Amino acid sequence: MKELDDYNFANKKALIRVDFNVPLNEDFEVTDMTRIEAAKPTIIKVLEDGGSAVLMSHLGRPKGEKNPDLSLEHICTAVSDVIGVAVKFVDNCVGEKAEKAVAELQNGEVLLLENLRYHAEEEKGDETFAEQLSKLGDIYVNDAFGTAHRAHASTTIIAKYFEDAKCFGYLLSKEIKAIEKVMRTGEKPVLAILGGAKVSSKITIIENILDKVDDLIIGGGMTYTFIKAQGGQVGDSICEDDKMELAMEILKQANEKGVNIHIPVDVIAADDFSNTANTKIVDVDKIEDGWQGLDAGPKTLENFKNVILGAKTILWNGPVGVFEMDSFAKGTIAVGNLIDQATQNGAFSLVGGGDSVAAVKQFGFENKVSYVSTGGGAMLESLEGKTLPGIAAILA
Repeated sequence: MKELDDYNFANKKALIRVDFNVPLNEDFEVTDMTRIEAAKPTIIKVLEDGGSAVLMSHLGRPKGEKNPDLSLEHICTAVSDVIGVAVKFVDNCVGEKAEKAVAELQNGEVLLLENLRYHAEEEKGDETFAEQLSKLGDIYVNDAFGTAHRAHASTTIIAKYFEDAKCFGYLLSKEIKAIEKVMRTGEKPVLAILGGAKVSSKITIIENILDKVDDLIIGGGMTYTFIKAQGGQVGDSICEDDKMELAMEILKQANEKGVNIHIPVDVIAADDFSNTANTKIVDVDKIEDGWQGLDAGPKTLENFKNVILGAKTILWNGPVGVFEMDSFAKGTIAVGNLIDQATQNGAFSLVGGGDSVAAVKQFGFENKVSYVSTGGGAMLESLEGKTLPGIAAILA
């Protein structure tokens, strides 16, 4: 694996693909610095070596057209504040203007290019566009895990123009190693906790990880498809009737592979999908009509406790209840606390996938787990066993 520390950037211009697709408020101020902070160590390494950094990213979905609301110029101040260096900006990412700005860049300086997706060629993976971008640096560094599953010009195609001068940034290296640890090299027992609403969105992950885990906790809305498939009564709970056969097949496969599956035994049921609904604790397979399961119950959490605390490697993907509502966040918080405890006891814990990352941030578990993945879709495709084009391009 070609990593950042394999290179000395003295007098070199590093062309770094970062993921600065960050949220902005109506005043165009960055409201969450996580992605910028995640790229900082890579940028600093280049500058401390005595090189300069040319940063390229997309922002939003301008669909190949210039949309002033999505200009990366808005985030220049935020990037400068995070890395502690005044960041220069150029209002294009290819062509004469961009090339001139790069040529004038001195060692120790940072230049941010305009939004890559102002050019339709970026998402099309256009070779000519990739070649134009490649003129803007001596060494190509991909540090954008969030876009590594896209074969775009700046994430994948460009790498072929840097045959012996391309590497992963620190963030992307960390992501690759964290997933490797769960999927290949992790200490046993390995536990996966899969939550979220639908079985359909997790099928390929479940099928891929059954060969790699010892225990699988199924939580959240997925629960009810499994329970109904086994003849339980789920009331008005979310349920994919067309996936019940598949749920039974997953249980059968798990049994054949010796994987212990843990499904909730009781839930917090509500008479409405609302924070102020009436609630009661019921057996998961005896939910009456007019009621729906919205969080894991106390017996379930007690069962989960033994499994989580016994694990040495933990993957958490998806909440176990409707954590956005206070009334139904207790299960997800309890799971977070148990993973924190297991991590303190020496387990390796990886959290990935949009909702679980949101939950971890909301409840302050970010620094209590071993690693929080920055890439939603890329993380999920990795767990499905797919080779991400952005990673393959560096390894080629």
